[in-house]
Amino acid sequence: MDNPLETAGRLTALEVKVTLAEDALDQLNTVVYRQQQIIDSLVRELAALRDRVPAEGAGEFRSLRDELPPHY
Repeated sequence: MDNPLETAGRLTALEVKVTLAEDALDQLNTVVYRQQQIIDSLVRELAALRDRVPAEGAGEFRSLRDELPPHY
């Protein structure tokens, strides 16, 4: 059977690990929440930009080669 002092020490070590894990989880949750806010903002901005682009030619595929200047 384990020594009561050894058991208490192991229990304390586990409590410290749990506390650190909870803190890390809280920090990760905060980061994920902020990232989601940024993603939502970027999606709204992209939608607004798409609304500003003229609708003509939206369905036709354009190659980047068509955009090269004539001297290439």
